[in-house]
Amino acid sequence: MPGDITQKGYEKKRSKLIRAYFPHPGGMEGMSHRPPFAPPSAARFHRRRSSGTRDERYRSDVHSEAVQAVLARHVESNVAVPMPSKRRSLVVQTSMDAYTPPGETHTLIHLSAHLGSTSSSSSSTQSGGSGNAGRLADSLAHTHLSHPHLNHSAPPDVTGYSSDSSHSRPHSERHIGTIARNTQKYGNAERMETGDGVPVSSRVSAKIQQLVNTLKMPRRPPLREFFVDDFEELLEVQQPDPKQPRPEGAEMLAVSGEALGVVTNWPPSLEAALQRWGTISPKAPCLTSLDTTGKPLYVLTYGKLWSRSIKLAYNILHKLGSKQEPMLRPGDRVALVFPNNDPVAFMVAFYGCLLAEVVPVPIEVPLTRKDAGSQQIGFLLGSCGVTVALTSDACHKGLPKSATGEIPQFRGWPKLLWFVTESKHLSKPPRDWFPHIKDANSDTAYIEYKTCKDGSVLGVTVMRIALLTHCQSLTQSCGYTEAETIVNVLDFKKDVGLWHGILTSVMNMMHVISVPYSLMKVNPLSWIQKVYHFKAKVACVKSRDMHWALVAHREQKDISLSSLRMLLVADGSNPWSISSCDAFLNVFQSKGLRSEVICPCASSPEALTVAIRRLFSLGRGVLSMQGLSYSVVRVDTEERLSVLTVQDVGTVMPGAVVCVVKPEGVPLLCKTDEIGELCVCSVATGTSYYGLTGMTKNTFEVFPVASGGGLVSEYAFVRTGLLGFVGPGGLVFISGKMDGLIMVSGRRHNADDIVATALAVEPMKFVYRGRIAVFSVTVLRDERIVVVAEQRPDSTEEDSFQWMSRVLQAIDSIHGVGVFCLGLVPANTLPKTPLGGIHLSETKQLYLEGGLHPCNVLMCPHTCVTNLPKPRQKQPEIGPASVMVGNLVSGKRIAMASGRDLGQTDDNDQFLFLSEVLQWRSQTTPDHILYTLLSSRGLVSSSLTCLQLHKRAERVAALLLERGGLQEGDHIALVYPPGIDLIAAFYGCLYAGCVPITVRPPHPQNISTTLPTVKMIVEVSRSACVMTTAVICKLLRSKEAVATVDIRNWPPVLDTDDLPKKKPPALYKPCNPDALAYLDFSVSTTGMLAGVQMSHNAVGAFCRSVKLQCELYPSREVAICLDPYCGLGFVLWCLCSVYSGHQSILIPPVELESNPALWLLAVSQLRVRDTFCSYSVMELCTKGLGLQTEALKARGLDLSRVRACVVVAEERPRMSLTHSFSKLFKDLGLHPRSVSTAFGCRVNLAICLQGTSGPDPTTVYVDMRALRHDRVRLVERGSPHSLPLMESGKILPGVRIIIANPETKGPLGDSHLGEIWVHSAHNGSGYYSGYGEEVLQSDHFTSRLSFGDTSTVWARTGYLGFLRRTELTDASGERHDALYVVGALEEAMELRGMRYHPIDIETSVIRTHKNIMECAVFPWTNLLVVVIELEGSEQEALDLVPMVTKAVLEEHYLIVGVVVVTDIGVIPINSRGEKQRMHLRDGFLQDQLDPIYVAYNM
Repeated sequence: MPGDITQKGYEKKRSKLIRAYFPHPGGMEGMSHRPPFAPPSAARFHRRRSSGTRDERYRSDVHSEAVQAVLARHVESNVAVPMPSKRRSLVVQTSMDAYTPPGETHTLIHLSAHLGSTSSSSSSTQSGGSGNAGRLADSLAHTHLSHPHLNHSAPPDVTGYSSDSSHSRPHSERHIGTIARNTQKYGNAERMETGDGVPVSSRVSAKIQQLVNTLKMPRRPPLREFFVDDFEELLEVQQPDPKQPRPEGAEMLAVSGEALGVVTNWPPSLEAALQRWGTISPKAPCLTSLDTTGKPLYVLTYGKLWSRSIKLAYNILHKLGSKQEPMLRPGDRVALVFPNNDPVAFMVAFYGCLLAEVVPVPIEVPLTRKDAGSQQIGFLLGSCGVTVALTSDACHKGLPKSATGEIPQFRGWPKLLWFVTESKHLSKPPRDWFPHIKDANSDTAYIEYKTCKDGSVLGVTVMRIALLTHCQSLTQSCGYTEAETIVNVLDFKKDVGLWHGILTSVMNMMHVISVPYSLMKVNPLSWIQKVYHFKAKVACVKSRDMHWALVAHREQKDISLSSLRMLLVADGSNPWSISSCDAFLNVFQSKGLRSEVICPCASSPEALTVAIRRLFSLGRGVLSMQGLSYSVVRVDTEERLSVLTVQDVGTVMPGAVVCVVKPEGVPLLCKTDEIGELCVCSVATGTSYYGLTGMTKNTFEVFPVASGGGLVSEYAFVRTGLLGFVGPGGLVFISGKMDGLIMVSGRRHNADDIVATALAVEPMKFVYRGRIAVFSVTVLRDERIVVVAEQRPDSTEEDSFQWMSRVLQAIDSIHGVGVFCLGLVPANTLPKTPLGGIHLSETKQLYLEGGLHPCNVLMCPHTCVTNLPKPRQKQPEIGPASVMVGNLVSGKRIAMASGRDLGQTDDNDQFLFLSEVLQWRSQTTPDHILYTLLSSRGLVSSSLTCLQLHKRAERVAALLLERGGLQEGDHIALVYPPGIDLIAAFYGCLYAGCVPITVRPPHPQNISTTLPTVKMIVEVSRSACVMTTAVICKLLRSKEAVATVDIRNWPPVLDTDDLPKKKPPALYKPCNPDALAYLDFSVSTTGMLAGVQMSHNAVGAFCRSVKLQCELYPSREVAICLDPYCGLGFVLWCLCSVYSGHQSILIPPVELESNPALWLLAVSQLRVRDTFCSYSVMELCTKGLGLQTEALKARGLDLSRVRACVVVAEERPRMSLTHSFSKLFKDLGLHPRSVSTAFGCRVNLAICLQGTSGPDPTTVYVDMRALRHDRVRLVERGSPHSLPLMESGKILPGVRIIIANPETKGPLGDSHLGEIWVHSAHNGSGYYSGYGEEVLQSDHFTSRLSFGDTSTVWARTGYLGFLRRTELTDASGERHDALYVVGALEEAMELRGMRYHPIDIETSVIRTHKNIMECAVFPWTNLLVVVIELEGSEQEALDLVPMVTKAVLEEHYLIVGVVVVTDIGVIPINSRGEKQRMHLRDGFLQDQLDPIYVAYNM
């Protein structure tokens, strides 16, 4: 055939292949120093292979050298790949640091020399190369980290203020204050230049820059076409490459083997053959078993085999069950459970079953209750109706036992009766009993199990006639004659080992020497010694056995292979076996081995033997791997590196017809130069998969079709599961197996080929014993390749990482395919098959479930995911001249809604100022209790009546005027713990005419992280003095405080614990209702500190609005479990009771840490109807009380009186949390409809609040993909990509809302996504900033629509949402408009031109694995960074990386750039329970997180 080459030609070909890639003799560093083209000699072979750790099944010198040449090219191109960071406790061996320390670069990782000078990817617009990663770096270039001038909704960044400069740097990172969780590890780090992705001098950011640079390098060409994904998101679909090779040959013809000769003395059935030899040659040896030292253990003669089989057959049929009800009847299935070192017992049991006409099902011995794949074997036994298992005495004793000595039922197995087959346990058959020996018929002879790619186990049934015909055709092919000796190293329970070593041998009265696996492990040369010792004519081996013999061979004198006429290579269908065959011949030619003796064969469980090489039918071809990936046979002429050398596996079996058909779809005949699946038509094949008619039809009843449409034959063919072609002279060539086929983007790759490439990467000894698994997983509608290898115990982190990078490059260059995930696990940890190989489907299952526990992982989604949707191009918006008629925009009702009117009705509404209301109440109802504060034990620790509050406020005012010497309008910082002192101090400020600012006190255990925020608020608010308690006074002057901030420039600090007894001369009477009442300072989730000015007018309107919505009257009690420092929490804690006169029961959230049930017990005992809490309180109760509901019920906790439980928040309602809470406490009387949410923001502290009347909050489901495009598409519950959104409560009285386009400021229609704008008397009147910078953000509070109603002044909330008119009616009888909040504009991330809300990605990530406790995402230089908190051992950290990457790809079409695995409590959360993502980002970039593992996805 063309390309058919001799050994000499092979060498010549090899030298041509690699000549171009060899440097001249002077510069051969890294290559071995032998002459590159010397013929392979035995001595050289020993020098290279003495280690014995590499799997020789895949050894090929040409391939190894091709791989080295490819990698040498890569070294020249200097690719920088950032190495993952790993915590020391995770590093198996103490290697040098696994990461690059700041300021220096690792010599092993080729870092780009100009890290600092690279243009940042967020500012680059020119293409980063044609490749996908280049496009990624650019398509992500729309990401903007929110800067004040880019984002219309961010408040001014006042945190850049420092005492010595009057302007903040435009891009400096925002400082941030948070309530730190106990395990907080990082504080206010120094500022970093991060704004435009300018590198920061820290290890992490250097690595990210390195990653960005690597991703910009050109990769695979982008794809052209797209397909519609039932929405406008278009996933790219692989189009055929116009240059791809196509088959050009003629259509193949079916190839027939020679006729099966009829020999007169062939027995009519296998049992008849046994009877013949058992009676006429009873002394002839049939089977010799060996012990682990290689000495013969037992010789089974034909006479013994015959008599024992009869005895067993009799006992099976007559001694199980009763005479009337025997357990087994002819045709029943029986399991054969025998170890690999006991062929004698197995052979007796097998023939005993044949004689008794029961069907043996040989399986592996179960070693533990949880063997890899054991459950699937159990399913097979169950489906075959197996009730009896035959086993040997020794094996029975070794099975796992329960305490009572019984054999337990293995997982998934049916209940079995274990029956021991040793003669001493059996009854003698009566003289007159004799088995009925029939001619071979179509009854089932035996069932052979087969494990599929997915791990399921099928039973292939073989009929008695097929069994006999197969033995006859093997006898004819192999030229077997009577009394020949065979050495069998294969597993005798199935496949080639069973067919030759148990069945055909008996037909021909041959003598089998069975070499057990346990002996091969101790002495790999044992089989060769046995061939020499017994002068064996035939040996049945696998390429592994030849390799082991080569490794152990040390010029032994006492061996010779000259007696062999046939060395049957059972795995000849693996194309990589050729190298073992060549190397074995090379070394053992001197020991009498002739080249024509090596006979590879091809077989499969369904088709039995497909082909065997006869003498002198030697054929070879060097095929292009690229051609193979398109299923085309191309003899490689371009001298390329990616080639596969294949050898023939001989000709078709006698009496059989073979054709090659297309593997998928209709079985069309292939062309002569096309790779397809081999199909066989012969009597000697399997008949069915037991009990599976559908699968049987697809595999055993195939009728190949010619291109004209006619059938090739009227007889059915059987699919072999082997891929290949038939070459000239009818020689069969196998290029791979269907089970190993991986289809990536329309190209076919063979797992074995990829294994061979990985094993050829230096250092070749890196993979422990060559144990490597390659499989594919489906991610985003295409197969992706996963490589998992066991690494040697002594390898360092650098070794691992270097090897992994090289493997990726080699596979990419040679196979033209990217690897999705490359994982390394410790030696001996992958699940094993019974013979010690890797159990592929179990390994894949562990990978998918996150149970592999790798010690190193490298993900390459950027490289191999090439079918992402196109980045979105923003269309120019419709301008103000769009169709607007009346209240319709483009045919839709304008999205406007309002709460009911604020009527002037009550007595206290006559007062314009809250200080006047308090004075009025202290005169009219002096003893009415306004406030009750509870301690952590649920007892009242203090309370305040109207008069008491008035008196205390007077004394505070006196203190301010006397000691502080303060002027009217001065700002006072109130630094108090949640309680009554805070309220008194607030009203004292109003009485003195000062402006109060409530500030959360520093945390005594965490001063270094919490005090700077206090200091910053005091400075930014220009406070003239600080009021606080004696305890906090002391804290502010402590050593830790001095070490954290400069306390010399604090304003005066007043301690209010000992107030003066006297009243102030006169209470301040405010005159201007628009004057400032107080400042509301808070830190947003993006780390912005903003103070909002609240006027007296706004305070009055706010309190009246809440009073109306919640129906608050002096007779009511409300429980408040909120932090009283900002927003609605502060208003409810300090202001509402004074205005409405109701009693507020105050429960500081901090007390719940020591007593989680405090809030709910208080609500129950005090019979409260209305209560307010935060998400963090709700989460604390859900997690902390989840298992205590019964105990709480016993303590009398009853929540049936609760009418409204409102979560106060500034975010999208967390439906999963509110649902969990409602569900959990439903048994304690909590009505699910009573749980609702409120919504406020910086410009208006409360826009929505469910209140007491009005319809229940509604839920809608929107398409998450439409949201990314800023569109709302309502879908049904449970539809794919659906996202549930809950209404954020009813719009408060006096509040008007409109939805506007954030860019054009035009009004939007109903159910359109836009920014929520609000008009209300209680809007804030502006941001407070001490340095006249309000102009920058003036439109936050004073925006006007660009068309339509242009006169109304609106405040912009900075939140995206939509209004939807529902079918429900509200209190006024109007149709109810529901407001749905989607997320904050400043939190949203623009990636690939689409808008993503972090919470959606985080929800997907948390769902991927039970050990992910919390998650936060943020963008950094166009890369998505995912931080996850791991609950569990650190060993599980790396399992999460592939799972997280896959989940985000599938659900959001985003590639994760960096995955950071941390301990619990690292993600900072503020008092409202919101994640502080930007603070986390700064901590990560400044190396302050102490992560367990950081993975940089390539």
